[in-house]
Amino acid sequence: MKILVSNDDGYLAKGINVLTEALERVADVVVVAPDRNRSGASNSLTLRSPLRISEVASNRYKVDGTPSDCVHLALTGYLDYEPDLVVSGINHGGNLGDDVIYSGTVAAAMEGRFLRLPTIAVSLVGNKLMHFDTAAAVAVELALKIERAPLSSDVVLNLNVPNIPAAELKGVRATRLGFRRKSEQIFTDMDPYGRPIYWVGPAGEAQDAEEGTDFHAIEQGFASVTPLKVDLTRHSAVKDLSDWLGPE
Repeated sequence: MKILVSNDDGYLAKGINVLTEALERVADVVVVAPDRNRSGASNSLTLRSPLRISEVASNRYKVDGTPSDCVHLALTGYLDYEPDLVVSGINHGGNLGDDVIYSGTVAAAMEGRFLRLPTIAVSLVGNKLMHFDTAAAVAVELALKIERAPLSSDVVLNLNVPNIPAAELKGVRATRLGFRRKSEQIFTDMDPYGRPIYWVGPAGEAQDAEEGTDFHAIEQGFASVTPLKVDLTRHSAVKDLSDWLGPE
C-alpha cells in the first residue's frame, strides 16, 4: 500500500511525524506538507502565484502553499505514481462539528477525492496534547481496514481521537457531526502604530453533543469516525426551492 501524508500544521509538526512513522510500518509513505502552519486554510488553492516544492529528506517534501495545494500538486503530476490512500494529520487539536468547514486537515483529505477511494483526516482532541501515538494507532487500523475492505469512493473519514493513552481508549464509534454554539467575541488591540488589530475568538462550545455525535464519543473516551462527502447539496431542499422559485 502506498500512502500520501499531509497536514495543516506544517511538515515539522509532531503530529505528522508520529503519524508518518506509524504508517511506515505497514506501507510505503510519502509526505507532502505545508512549509509552515496553515491551520484554518480550509479548501483554499493558490491560483495567482507559483508554488515551490522542496525535498527535505527522502520521500519528504514541503510546499509553500495550503494543505489542499500539497495534495493537489502531489496527485496531479508531481508524484510519478498514484498513491492508494491519502491520510491527513495528526492535527494538533480536534476537528469536531463545524470545525470541518475551516479545517485544513480535513481539506487535505478531501482533496484526495481524486483517488476515487476513501481518505482519512486525523485529529487529536484535548489540551496539553501528548498521546499522538494513540491517534496514530487508530489511523493505522483504519488504513489497513480500508485496504482489506474498501468503502464507498466518495467518503472522507474524519477521525478524532481523545488525548488519552491507548490503553484507556474505549474503542472506535461511527458518528455524525455535532455543532457548536456561536464563536466567542473577537479580540481587539492596537498595533505599535496605534492602528486597531483584531484576533478571531475561540470556537464556541458544543451545542449539539448528544449521543451519536462526534462530541459525545470523544467525551465518553471513544475515537470518533464521521463519514464526510464533498457534495454540499441539500438534496432534500431542491424540490422546495424549485417550488419557491416558481414556474420558469
